[in-house]
Amino acid sequence: MSLDISNIPFSRYGSYFAFSIDRTTNELVLRDLHGGDEAPSIIFSLQLMKGGLPVSYDLEVTETRLRIVHRHNHSAYAELCISDENIIRGQLVGVSLQLIATKSRYDSLMPYGPNQWEYHLYSKEIKLMFSLLDGEADIRAPWKVVGNEGIEITLNHNDGECNFAIESYKTIWPKTTYDDYAQACQRVEREYERWLQNMSKVSERYGPSRKLASYITWSCVVHAEGQLTNYAMYMSKNWMFNIWSWDNCFNAMMLSSNYPELAMAQLDIFITHQDHSGIYADFINDKFLSFNCCKPPIHAWAFNNMRKQHPFFNDPVVVARVYDSLKRATNYWLEHRRTDTSRLPVYNHGNDSGWDNASIFHDGIPVEAPDLAAHLIRQMDLLSSMATELQQKEEAREWKDKADQLYELLMERLYSNGRFVARYAPEDRIIEHQDSLILMMPLVIGYRLPRNIADDLANTLANRFETTYGLCTESHVSPLYKENGYWLGPIWAPVTYLFIDALRDSGYNELATRLAFKFMELTLVGGMAENFDPFNGKGLVDPAFTWTSSVFLMLAEQFTIPLEDLT
Repeated sequence: MSLDISNIPFSRYGSYFAFSIDRTTNELVLRDLHGGDEAPSIIFSLQLMKGGLPVSYDLEVTETRLRIVHRHNHSAYAELCISDENIIRGQLVGVSLQLIATKSRYDSLMPYGPNQWEYHLYSKEIKLMFSLLDGEADIRAPWKVVGNEGIEITLNHNDGECNFAIESYKTIWPKTTYDDYAQACQRVEREYERWLQNMSKVSERYGPSRKLASYITWSCVVHAEGQLTNYAMYMSKNWMFNIWSWDNCFNAMMLSSNYPELAMAQLDIFITHQDHSGIYADFINDKFLSFNCCKPPIHAWAFNNMRKQHPFFNDPVVVARVYDSLKRATNYWLEHRRTDTSRLPVYNHGNDSGWDNASIFHDGIPVEAPDLAAHLIRQMDLLSSMATELQQKEEAREWKDKADQLYELLMERLYSNGRFVARYAPEDRIIEHQDSLILMMPLVIGYRLPRNIADDLANTLANRFETTYGLCTESHVSPLYKENGYWLGPIWAPVTYLFIDALRDSGYNELATRLAFKFMELTLVGGMAENFDPFNGKGLVDPAFTWTSSVFLMLAEQFTIPLEDLT
């Protein structure tokens, strides 16, 4: 597969390295993703050189190799491969490659050994070892009191090839012995091929989407470091290189069949850092975790889906550990997110819901929202089942009672005039002019709803929210609808999956199947973007998202009837 790295970074499983085209300068850049998405990531810009001068080039990028080709002499090129999680290997044929550092004040480069230079990046809290294996190097790094004034590393072929390695580490270089360049590249190719073979099998029509989704999910994993206690699948290696506590539920579900340990790790990282109050962190990266916001309580549903995919998740020890965590997380909402038991739990910000700027938050916060109540009811119903399985009969009854009570409150406070609404909690009033898809989310407890209410929700989905490519997040007839409005119109993968799953569970199979195929068609137009235009399918915001990729892979596996049967 050919990659456009202006949209989809070139990286690999386990690595914090990524190559991209900088959208501001249009330069090829090497990035380091330590520190999360609030930290600057560009560490070098790269330029192809010939005879000491920059030359124009074209990029040829596959899943495992990045080749920078002299535009007027295709036999001259620089090729890069992230052969190991911490190692970039490079080979030059007939050209030179210049790396210009994007440095902070104290960043410094110093000689280390024969044909080796160690670069200390204070801003990233890492070190890089540059090892010249064949060829020559021109180092220009004039010292200025406390750091190099600038750093330019030019690697040159010497009437033949130049081979080099760039290795990342925290403290001490591990004295790596580097193998042959071709062998290093073949090793990563084999690793990726194994991943690709384990991804969902799809019809020929969706082959391009499968390849793209497989690469994005593989390449967005980083290894355990700092706050990350295990391998973590970042949401993206473009701009959102963190994990979020509901985003990773979808990635975990996708991984559960063939990579159960990795799937469990996506939940366990949040369980490990769970606050004493029970709340999960909103997001985590290697350096930071944030509790300022959280995410909707879909975790029991996600784990229940994972249990259907692999016996690993049915081990009593695993079930007991997850149950204990989910119990504390659910009680957080019941005990700390409502004023008393006559009120429903609230979102303190749109970000808590995952629907950051949805129209139900336009009057202010906090908000009593029907999706939150529905997710909690389902979560408590599932906890009741888990407690029964763990022979905690009293707790099972308590969860059932709590779910019943919350359901009564949901219908009393947030079901009005034949539709679900949201309330502005400080004034205890219904928020007017609501036409957000989030209000349809009680369909996830369709098993509890009267049939006429479930029917109304399904019909409203089809009549007010269904578009050419799926469910828009603000009704397309709403005055608040925006084409590129984030949660005010565009299609999102996670809520698409939540609704498809709920529709199937409630028996609305035709609508569920139609939405599944619309989403799969959407990926052929807009790729694996963060969200999509509902009518033309254009990918919006970040073009390389893992939860989008995971949702596609799950739907492609679950819906196998031919597209022509839907017409």
